[in-house]
Amino acid sequence: MSSRDIYERGFDESTGKTNETACPDCDGELRTIDGEQCCEDCGLIVEGCRLDRRGPRTFRDDQEQKRRTGGPRTVTRHDRGLSTTIGRKRDAKGNAIQGKKRRQLARLRREHDRARFQSKRERNLAHGLGGIDRLTAQLDLPRSVQEQASSLFRTAQNENLLIGRSIESIAAGCVYAVCRINDVPRTLDEIASVTAIGEKKVRNGYKVLNRELDLPVPPQYPQEYIPRLVSAFDLPCRTERRAREIATEAVEAGLATGVNPAGFAASCVAVASAKQGFEVIQLDLAEEADVSPETVREHRDRLWSFLGG
Repeated sequence: MSSRDIYERGFDESTGKTNETACPDCDGELRTIDGEQCCEDCGLIVEGCRLDRRGPRTFRDDQEQKRRTGGPRTVTRHDRGLSTTIGRKRDAKGNAIQGKKRRQLARLRREHDRARFQSKRERNLAHGLGGIDRLTAQLDLPRSVQEQASSLFRTAQNENLLIGRSIESIAAGCVYAVCRINDVPRTLDEIASVTAIGEKKVRNGYKVLNRELDLPVPPQYPQEYIPRLVSAFDLPCRTERRAREIATEAVEAGLATGVNPAGFAASCVAVASAKQGFEVIQLDLAEEADVSPETVREHRDRLWSFLGG
């Protein structure tokens, strides 16, 4: 092939190959941009981006550890997951560590743990993120909630909202705020039940975050709590559908304004199950919704009157 032919067909430096310069549809000029070969006139993409799907690099002689990439960065760790740890019982080759070497590594590990934090601010960050990790695990919340709560805690620390306040209250408030933003039905009492602080401090932490950071927290509706209540008592789908209809009619009529949405949802489930012949004990409903039986009974009577008996 002559140099004239190469010039006419075009040479792609990103791939090291020669490409055709004429569009197959309109005979327009082809250009390669970011690995895509497209026509400048009609926009036809002749060849898309080349993706490397080979996975991590491996070696034939290494059969034990073939991965050549570390874990991804994460906001749930104070160092974003980039720190290293010292092993305990085995070395890098998998051999057992003897007693003298093990004691030496124990001393090194102790000093390493002491030197992990460069400042008290970083130590507080690690303490708060650890609390968020524990809360989300005990409440069985998704990974996305933990990551968003960790990012919110970092923002709160950058805005100096931790000064003079409990780290646990701000961490619990971050978890509750993210649950509210993502429409995950969790009450303040549920979050406070798995913390070492009371419900009042969790509420105060959430109020500080909502006031100072202007969080986009939507209002809560009883419909959000109905699926969990129906699932807890193994009620059929038609009961859930009827409870949602009752809750929607009550919200539109203004009966759910200023009340606990979880308690009102329990009352909707009680009314819907009674209409369809399913017996659900009010005390069990109140315990599942984390409200008092009097709350369920009062809203239930209001709903019966609203629905005409």
